[in-house]
Amino acid sequence: MDAGTPLTVGTWVAARAGADCALSAAAAVAAGERAAFALTRPPGHHAGADFFGGYCFLNNAALAAQQLRDQGFERVAVLDLDYHHGNGTQAIFYERTEVFFLPAFMATRLLNTRFTWAMPMSRVLMPGWALTATCPWRGSDFALWRAALTTALQGIQSYGAQALVVSLGLDTFEGDPIAGFKLQSADYLQVGQDLAAAGLPTVLVFEGGYAVAEVGINAVNLLQGFMEMT
Repeated sequence: MDAGTPLTVGTWVAARAGADCALSAAAAVAAGERAAFALTRPPGHHAGADFFGGYCFLNNAALAAQQLRDQGFERVAVLDLDYHHGNGTQAIFYERTEVFFLPAFMATRLLNTRFTWAMPMSRVLMPGWALTATCPWRGSDFALWRAALTTALQGIQSYGAQALVVSLGLDTFEGDPIAGFKLQSADYLQVGQDLAAAGLPTVLVFEGGYAVAEVGINAVNLLQGFMEMT
């Protein structure tokens, strides 16, 4: 879907390994683990069934959600925390009601409009996906961001999800050179606690972040917060 995602030597091997990692995480959760973290590169949430782009080749989160479905979970929610909209995940599950896709923190109006997906605010709930009405924009602090997360998790509970897949984008960090949010490293401890408080079997699939020096710290903080609540 773009010109910035080239296929090179080793691309398929890397993408397939990342997909296998996500599938293994989902299999572990389906077998009884409370949660599993798929630390994958390249990311996946911009890849659809018949297109790739945004540095994504295979949709790891979507594969994890389908794996959970195949293992007996009747309703699965996919919560995308990345600053960028998970258009590939939306496309895959757009007409399916047994997978609930929630892009809680998208910022499509700040992206290149040639590749922006229209997100009609009037259609809050559709088969397979929903859009929260409290999407925080560039410059939002943690209080506003967390309020939107709370709304998203409430929607997932109302849907009756039996398992949760999280597209874990960490480009909401204050030091990220792209997004412009104001979350600090310590805030991700609370994010992890909030995700765990949903009480669902959870697969966390790493999407990315551009503050390279801090992305590992933020990921560990979120996982630590999650584990403190389990």
